[in-house]
Amino acid sequence: MTDSDLVEVTITAPDADWLTDLCRQLVDARLASSAHVIHPVTSIYRWKGDVHQAAEARAFLRSRLDLLDRLTAYVVERHPYDVPNVTAVPLIGGNSEYLTWVRTETADRESAR
Repeated sequence: MTDSDLVEVTITAPDADWLTDLCRQLVDARLASSAHVIHPVTSIYRWKGDVHQAAEARAFLRSRLDLLDRLTAYVVERHPYDVPNVTAVPLIGGNSEYLTWVRTETADRESAR
């Protein structure tokens, strides 16, 4: 198995506590192996024709590419934004023991036994 089956997912939100709780839910559901929540981050973006600046929280999660659609749907259903940022980039390498751990922690509970 190559590392391209793994992704790092970025999610932003207006509230660090809300985002931390969401990340805990995603890890508990085995849609992600872990998350790093960073707050505050300054976001500058264009929305409905105007440029805005806001303090947000940002999370980086590790997961499998084949879980990305489920993870995205989970976040979009619950997110307070009209168009939440849920993006992913492939993991192309790293500590093989860590990458194996990501796969193990995102496995279905039945197959993890």
